[in-house]
Amino acid sequence: METRIYQKDNNHNIAKLLSASISDMFRSHFLAKQLAVRDIKGQYRESFLGMLWLFVMPVATALTWVFLSYSDTVKLTETDVAYPVYVFTGTFIWSIIKEAISSPTQSTNASKGIISKINFPKEALILTGIYKLLFNSSVKILVLFLFVIIYGVGFHWSQLFFPLVILAAVLFGTTLGLFITPISMLYNDVSKLINMGLGFLMYITPVVYAIPKTGFMKTLMTYNPFTSFILTARDTVTGLEPSFLPYLFGVLLVCVPIFLIALVVYRISIPIIIERNGA
Repeated sequence: METRIYQKDNNHNIAKLLSASISDMFRSHFLAKQLAVRDIKGQYRESFLGMLWLFVMPVATALTWVFLSYSDTVKLTETDVAYPVYVFTGTFIWSIIKEAISSPTQSTNASKGIISKINFPKEALILTGIYKLLFNSSVKILVLFLFVIIYGVGFHWSQLFFPLVILAAVLFGTTLGLFITPISMLYNDVSKLINMGLGFLMYITPVVYAIPKTGFMKTLMTYNPFTSFILTARDTVTGLEPSFLPYLFGVLLVCVPIFLIALVVYRISIPIIIERNGA
């Protein structure tokens, strides 16, 4: 009688791992969509305010800074557009980037029970997070455009490119999140540190105030890669010339290969981490 031995294939070929990861991501889009729909319905089913929670934090942050500015409690540099428009667009865009960074960790943690019991492409969890993020972002974008119309910004052809800038920001945030996810699943403190770090990072990014004309803060904010997404998105909404567009393209050129590396790291590490945590 013929004897067959089955053993785990330890494939360390980076090109094959990347090819398999991309292939599984495309093949698992239906599963990712179903998981995203389930999570979105579950997230708002037992909430009194429902999808209004999508706007509570960015709106609350924006209103706080509008109040501080108009009451002369905090002296801020002049902006190219009305300050309420400036701060509302900044906080909305920042909230999207922040969610993109935390999305891979949240989607993976929420599905730990499924991962340990069912064999399916783990890349579906990345897509699940992206689908949820795009849904939340689309609702926020509609409200954002309604707000800028109320403040008299009007229509500009550059606004047609705003969704593309948001997609670029989602790619950037997801790439960072993919590298953070394996460490966050091993150590819960990492997620808390990331949230604290993002809170500090917001104040060295032109989210609620403009880049200073001179000084160390001007240099820091100018070379901050988050700045290119915030300012380019804001400029396309308000019809201003996107002066940081070349920097944005440079960040994306670096981001794409890093994203592919992050996919391989995620594919290798997540099953091992889930197995160890469940042991």
